[in-house]
Amino acid sequence: MTIEEVIEHKRDKKVLTREEIHFFIKGYVADEIKDYQASALLMAIYINGMDKQEIADLTEEMRLSGDVWHLDDIPGLIVDKHSTGGVGDKVSLILGPMIASCGAKLAKMSGRGLGHTGGTLDKMESIPGMNIYEDETQFKRQINEIGMAIIGQNEHLDPADKKLYALRDVTGTVGSIPLIASSIMSKKLASGADCILLDVKYGSGAFMKTIDDAKLLAQTMVDIGKSLKKDVRAEVTDMDQPLGCAVGNNLEIKEVIQTLHGNGPKDLNEICLSSGALLLQMAKIYPNLEDGRAVLIENIKNGRAFEKFKEFVKAQNGDVSYIDNPSKFKMAKYVIDVKSKYKGTIKKIDALAIGLGSMHLGGGREKMDDVIDYSAGIVLNKKIGDHVEKGETLCRLYTDHSDYKEVYDEVLDAFMVSPNKVELEKSITKLLIE
Repeated sequence: MTIEEVIEHKRDKKVLTREEIHFFIKGYVADEIKDYQASALLMAIYINGMDKQEIADLTEEMRLSGDVWHLDDIPGLIVDKHSTGGVGDKVSLILGPMIASCGAKLAKMSGRGLGHTGGTLDKMESIPGMNIYEDETQFKRQINEIGMAIIGQNEHLDPADKKLYALRDVTGTVGSIPLIASSIMSKKLASGADCILLDVKYGSGAFMKTIDDAKLLAQTMVDIGKSLKKDVRAEVTDMDQPLGCAVGNNLEIKEVIQTLHGNGPKDLNEICLSSGALLLQMAKIYPNLEDGRAVLIENIKNGRAFEKFKEFVKAQNGDVSYIDNPSKFKMAKYVIDVKSKYKGTIKKIDALAIGLGSMHLGGGREKMDDVIDYSAGIVLNKKIGDHVEKGETLCRLYTDHSDYKEVYDEVLDAFMVSPNKVELEKSITKLLIE
């Protein structure tokens, strides 16, 4: 078998065998197959697609390309939750303590932010002292002791994905559903969880721009889980406005704290409750969603979820005094009110523009080696459906940069104000189990 033959097979719209996929992944990780050859195969996959079995085989070969963590010696079912990324998405840092306070065990590996979407690891590192790297033994011990751990991806897990992801980024093949699905699922499956809940987002602030594309990606990943005998489910949720109000690292940690105290934004609170109830059901802690949701609400009220968050921060060497007293977090040098030019109702908020605005203020990265200002970002005062007066504050910019005028104008343009009353559409959430 040669790589030329494998490329030709996919070019000619043939189904790749498990042996051919194994040959490709093994050879590419070992540097026996060159980037230009891998690029040709990725483009052939991008153009001609893959069937369910091919996608499952690609995912499994990527999963097995490096270390595979086994969490079988931890009692109970281990759950994981993954979001395809959005603006203001700090759900994992709320959801983890919520479900751990109910007896579930969350084992999660997260990534950093790039472009307009934030990264869970960056938000965690805005807490002074917070450690995001643990070995398998530490990871398992923490899950056993406090019920949750969120860490950075181990460099020895799924090395095939690391190489292929970088290559896709420079060859115009990022948007392939089979390649996106296998990338996400191979990492998730390598980290050892029994049950995986996926939040697949669509809209202006998401990678998937339409609900149909999001549903296709969600179904593809659920099918991968089935083929590999894992309980994988997906929720499809919209990202046509930022999730919650805070966008930016320590600003989002403050909103995490508010939400765990029961004072969070309505949309953020709702998605945490709905996803949390489903994870508790998947972990077989509560047989139905209603019972799980009721206990989650109770653990917000009685403070157990917040205390679990503090345990999590302490376990990973974070300074808990910042969690008890959020005013200790660094405040940006400039805090600027963005004021409405019109009176009316907020009809639309361009989540992409808000995410890019936060990045340009210093709260995100254009390149992976950019340095983040943890205090920079944007906090919304108004959401879709809210009434606004002329001159009233739409949001606040937080930055250490004095040249914020261009960002101000871009963020102002992200808000569409209608003179008419706007019927607030409910955020779509669809569970895929098929």
